[in-house]
Amino acid sequence: MSTIWFATSNKGKLIEVQERFSHFGVEVEQLIAPYPEIQADTLEEVVEAGLTHLWKEHARPLMIDDSGIFLDNKEGFPGVYSAYVLHTLGCQGILDLMHSDTERPAHFECCAGYIDEKGQVLVAKGRVDGHISKEEKGTTGFGFDPIFVPEGHDRTFAEMSLEEKNKMSHRSRAFDKLAEMMELEKD
Repeated sequence: MSTIWFATSNKGKLIEVQERFSHFGVEVEQLIAPYPEIQADTLEEVVEAGLTHLWKEHARPLMIDDSGIFLDNKEGFPGVYSAYVLHTLGCQGILDLMHSDTERPAHFECCAGYIDEKGQVLVAKGRVDGHISKEEKGTTGFGFDPIFVPEGHDRTFAEMSLEEKNKMSHRSRAFDKLAEMMELEKD
């Protein structure tokens, strides 16, 4: 089994990515290595800048990701600023913002990136559509999971098991695409 380092301080993300890559016979190890998250218009720009910074610091193959929730009725807000909005407003802040909206479409996006031993960058994106619930529900997951209901379901991500969420999440879709780009084969 090979090992890839995943630069994240988010244990929830780490567990999700470890589960995805276990299907490819790859062990994912956490790398605690802060990197600047640039202010950018796209998740891809944030990931590419983060990979470049980490490569200069560590010079080894590694992965990172950046994710966001996009409220379709609010011009995609908070999008690339999701982490900041989660930290300052939380899930309740999003619910308050949408309190009068009858239609509440939203989607999650994840941009997963990998830099190899030669410094070559691969970037893949995943998306899942759904809507914002009327209240926080569930105790699993992290971030905006308690208020996001994926399309075709009646439960939030936070009401689902890791296995259920990983079958459809934006992160699993992005990392599955990344694994394909890395030419990893499922066990």
